[in-house]
Amino acid sequence: MLINRKTFIQTGTLASASVMLPGFLQALSRKPSVPPGNKVLVIVQFNGGNDGLNTIIPVTNDIYYRERPRLAIDKTKTLTLTDDAGLHPALVACKALYDEGNLAMLNTVGYPNPDRSHFRSMDIWQSGSQSNEYIYTGWLGRYLDEQCSGCDKPTQIIEMDDMLSLAMKGKNYSGIATTDPKRLYNSSNDPYYKQLIAGYQHGEETADYLYKTMGDAINSASYIHDKSQLQAAGKNYPATELGKNLRTIASLILSDINTKVYYVSLGSFDTHINQEAQQKRLFMQFNDAIKAFTDDMKAQHRFEDVLLMTFSEFGRRVGQNASNGTDHGTANNMFLISGALKQKGFLNPLPDLADLIDGDLKYTVDFKSVYATVLANWLGADDQKIIGKSYSKLKFI
Repeated sequence: MLINRKTFIQTGTLASASVMLPGFLQALSRKPSVPPGNKVLVIVQFNGGNDGLNTIIPVTNDIYYRERPRLAIDKTKTLTLTDDAGLHPALVACKALYDEGNLAMLNTVGYPNPDRSHFRSMDIWQSGSQSNEYIYTGWLGRYLDEQCSGCDKPTQIIEMDDMLSLAMKGKNYSGIATTDPKRLYNSSNDPYYKQLIAGYQHGEETADYLYKTMGDAINSASYIHDKSQLQAAGKNYPATELGKNLRTIASLILSDINTKVYYVSLGSFDTHINQEAQQKRLFMQFNDAIKAFTDDMKAQHRFEDVLLMTFSEFGRRVGQNASNGTDHGTANNMFLISGALKQKGFLNPLPDLADLIDGDLKYTVDFKSVYATVLANWLGADDQKIIGKSYSKLKFI
């Protein structure tokens, strides 16, 4: 039985080559070997360009209050971090993590010649490229390629979404995207897909690849579903999408699955209009989900093995606009949460609001240095091979 590429893709998300893990039909049927202390990376992407200046507030900076007469957050309303910095009032759990020494923060993270397009800047962050490069694989996909070269148990990366991000796509392997392991499992066991596999004869290269991808998907769906049932996460997760996704991630971390990277998104933070209410709403979702997740990891003695990292494709402009919002900017801050941080609190100075480029923050930390640090020091990978260039390492892990 033959099927062309267009028809195959139209059969649904199961057939999407971008969301499946090629290359381990047999490996998935065997229990993976997961060593004690298996390090896990959880990435939370703030979609839309979160406003970093109203996340970590420079409470003693007159320029901040001058440029944002209606949008600036008063010092008395912030959660005090230092004499000069406060945290957005909705981020109570992050303040607690900071006080415990389990939160590190990077300011003015970005890249040279920044792009203010959501799509282009997100591509740059997800591919780990320069702003003048166009790379069609992601930094985590290339990590998977590097880790799984010649191995019989490819390390999985899972995105909690219905579609796979560029970050997760490698040349030879790609991550798998799912918001519900049970639903993925049920879809993969549809008799239609199994009939296609059983009836297929080797043919042209594209069809071979697509059929093999579907076969791999059936096995990977069963494997992930089985592992997600082995260990129950805590019961105090909020009923938000992020809360549900982090609960699923927690259940997988607590199982013996060999997944090293989880990827989840929250947004949109594209706050051109009435920013205060939108950012507060999203931060409340983030706060409640992060508290449940970190409490769960602590209770299960896994918090030292988990690094949670946030990022957004860009920050916002220093000055507010006429609609009580902010427009697309450049550099931004990142949160790093773990029970195994070697450096805690602020890792570098607050943004210099007196030294801007056309009203935007200057970047001082290249985001690829953060990637290099995580790849080498947390995931034990060859960061230079994956990113394509050597970047200086930071010291937070």
